[in-house]
Amino acid sequence: MKKTNTIFQEGDHKWIAIVRDPERPGHLVDTNEYLVLHGGKGMLLDPGGAEVFPAVFSALSGEFDPSALSAVFASHQDPDICSSLALWLEFNPGMRCYVSWLWASFIPHFGGTAETFVSMPDEGMDIALDGLMLQALPAHYLHSSGNFHLYDRRAKILFSGDVGAALLPAGHDALFVDNFDTHIRYAEGFHKRWMGSNEAKRRWCERVAQMDIDLLCPQHGAIYQGADVQRFINWFDELQVGILGA
Repeated sequence: MKKTNTIFQEGDHKWIAIVRDPERPGHLVDTNEYLVLHGGKGMLLDPGGAEVFPAVFSALSGEFDPSALSAVFASHQDPDICSSLALWLEFNPGMRCYVSWLWASFIPHFGGTAETFVSMPDEGMDIALDGLMLQALPAHYLHSSGNFHLYDRRAKILFSGDVGAALLPAGHDALFVDNFDTHIRYAEGFHKRWMGSNEAKRRWCERVAQMDIDLLCPQHGAIYQGADVQRFINWFDELQVGILGA
């Protein structure tokens, strides 16, 4: 079963990280899911694949009624991002899925109707969650050609999808990065290979370096916090991507 960890709470506003399933089959990539709660509403970020749905559902159910989920946010189109969509819709058929317009006719192959999907324009958009405004931030070509991150100004959290991801070996299961220099070795090859554009990377780094971010939360691996957020941005800015990673 996956673990749940509250990474931010202020009144009725809360972020929960759903991570680390020790029973996950070894042939499946490990994923992090994030639940944003505000008031009586919830949004699940990159809800995961169909194979991990039971573990994610069980963990989330301990924190929130799954039938009360109002939306999911899909950073891009990969199966580990949202191939579980049809299963979530069984609990709330009226739930909305926010996704790049580029994938709005592809992701429905995982499930849903035309009314399920809210297409996000390339420049991004604000998303309301029970009065809280979240910002869908463009991250195109990092790594998908239609890709978004989600910023919560109040919590100072940036959900960064595959940016910041690290493919950690067994036994490296800390929630937060505890040694940047050690951790980043597990991120380097992934970023070199999966991030497709140095120009897009540079623009992303310039944008987020100006933002107020306490936690940078990737879809794989540990969360960057405090000074490690800017440390990661600086590292990523200098990295040459779109090449075969070691």
